[in-house]
Parts: sequence; C-alpha cells; structure tokens
Amino acid sequence: MDWRDLGGALAKAGAPIIGTALGGPFGGLIGQAIGSVVADALGVEATPAAVDAAVRTTAAPDLAAKLSTAETEAQARWPALAEIARAEAELAGRAIADTNATMRAEQAAGDVVQRWWRPLYAFELTLECAAFWAVVIVALARRDTAPLDAAINATGLLTLYWGARFAVLGVYVDGRSREKLTALTGAPANGVVGAVVKAVRRGK
Repeated sequence: MDWRDLGGALAKAGAPIIGTALGGPFGGLIGQAIGSVVADALGVEATPAAVDAAVRTTAAPDLAAKLSTAETEAQARWPALAEIARAEAELAGRAIADTNATMRAEQAAGDVVQRWWRPLYAFELTLECAAFWAVVIVALARRDTAPLDAAINATGLLTLYWGARFAVLGVYVDGRSREKLTALTGAPANGVVGAVVKAVRRGK
C-alpha cells in the first residue's frame, strides 16, 4: 500500500481535496508530505497502513472532523493544493467522458462479426446440446444403450467441455446486458467481474 491507494477512501471520508490530490498522477510525489498532515490529524504514525487503519476504525463524525482539520492544514501549507485536485478531477472526468463516447461509438458502428458472433455461438451451442440428447433418446427408443453408456463414460469430459462453453455463454449474456445499458445511459455498467473486484477490495 502507498499513499495513492488512500485517495478514494479519504475523499469519501471527508477530505475530497486531499483524496483527489493523492489519487491523481501527482500522488506519488506529494503523498508523503500530505500523508503526514493526515496522520497528524488522526494521531497515528505517518504511514499509509496506519492512516488506512485509522480511517477504517474511527467513527464517521470524528473522522470527518479530523480530516477537515487536515484539509485546512494542507491548504494552508500548500495553497495550490486545491488547484491541483481540481485539475486532476477535470482530467479524470474528461477521460471518463472520452471512454464513454468511444464505447457508444463502438456500439453504434459494430461490424457484422461484432454483432453476430455471440448470438451464433449461443445458437450453435443450443443445437449441439439438443442434437446430442436427441441421439441418446432415439437410441434408447430403439433399445440401444450404447450411446447412453458412451455418454456416461464420458461424463467428466462432457462436464468440462460444456461447462467451459456455457461459462463463455454466461459471460456473453452478462457482457451484452452491460453493452445495452451503456448504449442507453452513456455510462459504463459494472458486470460480474467488476462486482467480484469490488468485493475483493472491500474484503482487504
């Protein structure tokens, strides 16, 4: 962990200027100096880990008051800090806007392969499964158990094969839903992977 990792948490907890400055591209340069001010306000050692622990364990009202003090102290020491934070916020906003515009353009101008490979994949997988079980059922109707025996013997292989293919289909369904939401709202939608990443980060 370094000081830049604390930018988002500090901004949410009541220090938006400090948090934005730490989380931006200049966070690595100014992190130690600003971090020491935050640490002094929280009464802990001037290390990212100590500050992070204090942010997590201090009651919200006390934390907000202490961080407000830190923001006042930091701006008194470095008058340009607010300008740095504002510039970094504007740059981040422009980057997000550009990304959203690119995503919308890609959705609108998708070529034939982009539009059709995933639906065709789902259609082919459905026919494949239907054909497989149709062969087994027809064979059983004729009192021929060989196809069923072969399927049972290959259970492990079939489970691995279809498990992987249906996993790809599941990712497609989730991704397509997010693409539609992005096209409608202009904002990127978090999918399953994004939810897992957030959950892991919260658990740290």
